[in-house]
Amino acid sequence: MVVNNIQFTKIEIQIAKYLFKHYQDRYNPRQLARILDINHAHANKLCNILADKKLLMKEDIGNSAFFSYEYDNRLAIKFMEYMLSLEEAELPQWLSILSHSLKKFKDHIGMGLVFGSSIKTKDFNDIDVLLVYNAEKFKDVKKIKDEIRKSELVEKPIRYVDITEKDILQNKESKIFYNILSESIVFHNPEKYVEVIRKCHK
Repeated sequence: MVVNNIQFTKIEIQIAKYLFKHYQDRYNPRQLARILDINHAHANKLCNILADKKLLMKEDIGNSAFFSYEYDNRLAIKFMEYMLSLEEAELPQWLSILSHSLKKFKDHIGMGLVFGSSIKTKDFNDIDVLLVYNAEKFKDVKKIKDEIRKSELVEKPIRYVDITEKDILQNKESKIFYNILSESIVFHNPEKYVEVIRKCHK
């Protein structure tokens, strides 16, 4: 692969991340253009470029080409781990205090996501946070939740969803879990998130 082929535009990264996270679905460029608010012809061109770069799989169905992420390509997976490691910095400015508070969980959880309306709009009622950890960490996690609540730095209430990785995999067909996993920002352990998505995809 020549070096020129390795560079990625912001929109290419956006498409790749969207398709990776939406592991249950395939999309054609027209759908992606509508979802990501980009030009259809441009989306079509970029999807084909990403397929050439071995990040996406292309499937021709009738007159339309559908794309999904290349979950079995080791380099495509490494690329996604790296891109998602930058995601914590993409939390909206209005969640900066939350971001700082959530760092306290890092030694006790296997994975952490922020999802729901708070990552999309300033006008939200509460903050949805998914914490993935094993039962033996329950007391540590509860203590940190209490600390965050008592500090009153985060003005809106935080609604926690506490689960194990096993819970996710047992409910991988659930629309609720799919929406949480696919419409979220990773604040802790992108490698584990990538691993979970791959397992859910299978």
